[in-house]
Amino acid sequence: MSELAVRIDGLGKKYRVRHQRAGYTALRDVIAEKVGNLFTRNATTSNSTYEDFWALKDVSFEIRRGEAIGVIGRNGAGKSTLLKILSQITEPSAGRIELDGRVASLLEVGTGFHPELTGRENIYLNGAILGMSRAEIRRKFDEIVAFAEVERFLDTPVKHFSSGMYVRLAFGVAAHLETEILIVDEVLAVGDVEFQKKCLGKMSEVAQGGRTVLFVSHNMGAIRRLTERCILLEKGRVRADTSSQEAIDLYVKESGAGWANGTFVRPASRPADAPFFVERVTTRPSLDEGPVSTFDCDQPIVICIDYNATRRVHGLYAYMTLTRADGTVVYEGDSRDIRVNPFDSMGAGQSRLVVKIPPRILGPGTYQIYLSFSSVSDSYGNQIDSPGIVGEFHLDDTATPRGNHRNGYLSTILDWSLRPVSNDTRELIDQ
Repeated sequence: MSELAVRIDGLGKKYRVRHQRAGYTALRDVIAEKVGNLFTRNATTSNSTYEDFWALKDVSFEIRRGEAIGVIGRNGAGKSTLLKILSQITEPSAGRIELDGRVASLLEVGTGFHPELTGRENIYLNGAILGMSRAEIRRKFDEIVAFAEVERFLDTPVKHFSSGMYVRLAFGVAAHLETEILIVDEVLAVGDVEFQKKCLGKMSEVAQGGRTVLFVSHNMGAIRRLTERCILLEKGRVRADTSSQEAIDLYVKESGAGWANGTFVRPASRPADAPFFVERVTTRPSLDEGPVSTFDCDQPIVICIDYNATRRVHGLYAYMTLTRADGTVVYEGDSRDIRVNPFDSMGAGQSRLVVKIPPRILGPGTYQIYLSFSSVSDSYGNQIDSPGIVGEFHLDDTATPRGNHRNGYLSTILDWSLRPVSNDTRELIDQ
């Protein structure tokens, strides 16, 4: 058996992008052109131009059997395209891929679930779609159910499941595939904190069991914990193939390029069918003040997320992490943490999501904001929008003697006081 599980040499993926020319075209010109096209090979419409876009270009690397590899990069860097090619969902335009072993992919949790079928029936259906035999599913059935914690609702149609139950069951099926190579794309961006820890633990168990893992995530803490080697993609090419910590340091350092004065404007264009799209993110001391990127620890930090929705997105929620310059995740949460998810009443149109970080929470230093928007019940799919790293801000502590020399991740001022000790209290202490 070969020591290499994955070998990629000169991999490329090209898409043809159509651009519509601006301006008015007369009906007679369209008719004349159509008639002319009947006698012309490779005819194209005059008001359209085409451009070749390489989502991946000359990508080469090798992965040894049993390695856990991280894949990171900005949105549009080619991460998902790479995993889709490795998962044999799409064909490469150039290069060569060698895979030694059976491949399982967790590119979108819950794909293949039928809402009218019960949890039990969907385990068998989804397992079969993912390539498991009936005997294999039967052997793993109890483990899947125990992992998902849905024993009481196993014979209930999954359309009645909560979003958390749905995601747990879907991940449970996919994670118990007996394959040599596991490909995971941003699974930890969905579900609650406990579920994410459980998923990370399961993937760590898979990696330690000798199986090969490719893990794509914007959660640098998860990348650091799960992998020792990391591939950084940039504009479809390999920017770095090095230790996870070095790749994370390079990624975090370069991700902030282009941000100015607390304002992030989305560089990517909106997909034509996307029902929800973040256009702009700003950080401010208050809603009445302009964007800034430097705050004092005694100031609140107001994160304003401007978005455009073409319709209501069922089950939508926002996920956010705050990460230090060294890649440490110091906060992780989503819009369902509060009593009422604000997106439950979302309508179509442009609007703003506001997240307020109270004063004296975070310690001095530089932080990056990561955002993604997911759903487990909308027809568009699980990943609704993934803006990625959308901002960076710096905190200074000017009000305490330790100031910016304060260690740790918190700047909270604790209550220190001297209290007299009564005779009764002294007797209790002596005992």
